[in-house]
Amino acid sequence: MVDYIELAELADTLFEASDDDDELLAEMLETLDEETLKALISSDLLNAYQVFYYFFRETPEDLARERLQLHAASDLARGIVIEEVDIYEVVFLVENGEPVILMTDGETTLARFTGPEAYERIGVYIDESL
Repeated sequence: MVDYIELAELADTLFEASDDDDELLAEMLETLDEETLKALISSDLLNAYQVFYYFFRETPEDLARERLQLHAASDLARGIVIEEVDIYEVVFLVENGEPVILMTDGETTLARFTGPEAYERIGVYIDESL
């Protein structure tokens, strides 16, 4: 189990070294061992946008980015609505250290994609299905 104080110190070191460069932070996160990475991406030390960028290496539209920046990475266990499309919501969450993007109407999940291509795949699904 990763010590929280050590994790907080690591996060501070990463932030200082990356100097608000999303790509550099993502590259540094890749160098961490699996246990430390999972602890960090599920903590309150990163924001949800930093986790999103780490997994997908894309910057979402402004509203989605702002929503993600306002949430701690720990909120991704429950999911964060990043976009509305008609009556549907696009939700980003992390399950067992893996990114998940889903589209839901609030009761039923219409589409669910996992892995590093999930964000791209939900965009294709929206374009082809709605």
